[in-house]
Amino acid sequence: GTLLQFQEKPKVPPSTSAIQKLISGEKEPPFIESVQKFFSTPGFTKALAAFICSISITNVVGAFIEEVMERGGITSQFGIDLAGAGFELCILLGGIVIGGYVDRSKKYKTTTLACLAATLFLAIPLGFTDHAMGQEPYLLVASLLGLGFAVGPVQPINAELAVDVTYPGDETAVESVQQIGGNLFSALLLPVAELASKEDFQMFVQVKVLESDIRGDVILLGFITLVTMFYFSSFDSPLRRTIADCGDDGTCLAPELNMDQMGAIDTTSLSIMDATGGVATTPTMSPETKAALQKLTKK
Repeated sequence: GTLLQFQEKPKVPPSTSAIQKLISGEKEPPFIESVQKFFSTPGFTKALAAFICSISITNVVGAFIEEVMERGGITSQFGIDLAGAGFELCILLGGIVIGGYVDRSKKYKTTTLACLAATLFLAIPLGFTDHAMGQEPYLLVASLLGLGFAVGPVQPINAELAVDVTYPGDETAVESVQQIGGNLFSALLLPVAELASKEDFQMFVQVKVLESDIRGDVILLGFITLVTMFYFSSFDSPLRRTIADCGDDGTCLAPELNMDQMGAIDTTSLSIMDATGGVATTPTMSPETKAALQKLTKK
C-alpha cells in the first residue's frame, strides 16, 4: 500500500513557509551542524523532553503489560493480548483526535501539559493496589486505555512543535534527533524500571481501611512525568513555521504563536503591528511569495 501510494513532492509547495524556503534557496546543512543549531534554538529541548517522556512511558508500559495485567487480576493470555491491542489503538486514536485539535488550534503548550497531567493520574492504577478493595481488573483496563489516549498524542504534538520552533531547519533531522533521543532514553530506562517494578511501597499501613501499596516502576514513571511537566511549563518560544504560514488562514494575532518572543519579524512576509502597536493590515502572503507561487503554478 505504501509503495503504491508514495508520491514525489508536490509541484506547488503546500504552504507559504514551504514556498519561502524554496525562494530563499534554503540548503539543509550537515546533520551534526543541524543538531547543534537545534539545541541552541529556544523551545526545542522542551519539545524534545516531552517527546522523550511520552515514548518512554509507552515503551515501558508496553514492555511490562503482561505483568501489570496479571497483577490486576487479568491472567488469560487472550485478555492480556486484548488489553495490549487496546492500549496501542488508544495511542493511535489519541494522536488523531487530540493531535488534530492541536493542528487546528496551535495550543501545543496547554494540550501537552494537560496530556501529561492526565498521564500522571492514569498511570497510578497500573501499579496501585488498595488492600481493602483488592484487584480491580475493570479499573485497570480503563486506566490503561485512558493512559494510551492521553500519553500517545504527546509524541506527534511535540514532533510538530519541534519542527515549528526550528523552522526553517531540516525537518528530517528534527525527527531523527527526537527518535534517537526517545529510543535511547527508553533503552536505558527499561532495566531501571524492571528493578523498580520488583519493589512495592506500602502506604497507610497503620490505617487498615486505607492500607495499600504501589509499585516502584509506577513511581518512577510518575517522577519522570512530573519533571517533564515542570520543565515544559516554561515554554514560550515563537512558532516560527506557523508565523510564516499565518497569513494563509488569518491566525497571525493568535497568542499561541508567541510572536512577542520572536524579535524582529520580516515585514515583507507579514504586516502585523503599526507604530502604535495596533493592527495595521490583515496579514497576507508577501508579493514575492505570491509571484513565486504564480510562477510555479504555470509550470
